[in-house]
Amino acid sequence: MRSLILNIYKIFLFPHVIIYKGSKNKDLIDKDIERWASAKGMTGGKVSLLLNFLANSPDFRTLFYFRNRGMVSSLLNLYCKKEKYFRIDISTKLGGGVLTGHPYSTILNAEEIGENLYVNHLVTVGEVDGKRPTIGNNVSIYTGAIIIGDIKIGNNCSIGAGSVVVKDVPDNCVVVGNPARIIKQDGKKI
Repeated sequence: MRSLILNIYKIFLFPHVIIYKGSKNKDLIDKDIERWASAKGMTGGKVSLLLNFLANSPDFRTLFYFRNRGMVSSLLNLYCKKEKYFRIDISTKLGGGVLTGHPYSTILNAEEIGENLYVNHLVTVGEVDGKRPTIGNNVSIYTGAIIIGDIKIGNNCSIGAGSVVVKDVPDNCVVVGNPARIIKQDGKKI
């Protein structure tokens, strides 16, 4: 019965497919789809996976609507709601391959975020005095972390749960604590 209802619901998602096919951000959406499919161990065509993620994940819908801003996406959000407590600032440059782990009460307000971001819930990436962070590729930000101000987080970094990051973090680091400190760099404990 649930499967039947889900398949009927997917019919109502068809306008999303039209938006996806004509999107100027289709390559970024494809990277999101690939990352989600890999994380969930799913296979299939892009459209089938897209419909599945749209039907089952308000988090994914938030990303999709962010990448396809406009009147039509706003109208689609009326019946296919995004996660209302997951915010991505309209001016943030967001790379593809974003994966979320229940991003409830998460705010992404950065100058730029690279590819393959993983973000969990209760995360704040924000500004101080109008200055916003820049985050590299392959960065994971865990529960309750805060990254604020005019700082740079390098590539291949992990920001531990509850960390408060207010200074630059070089590539290949793990940071934890409040204030955040580097505990591992280039695979070596510090």
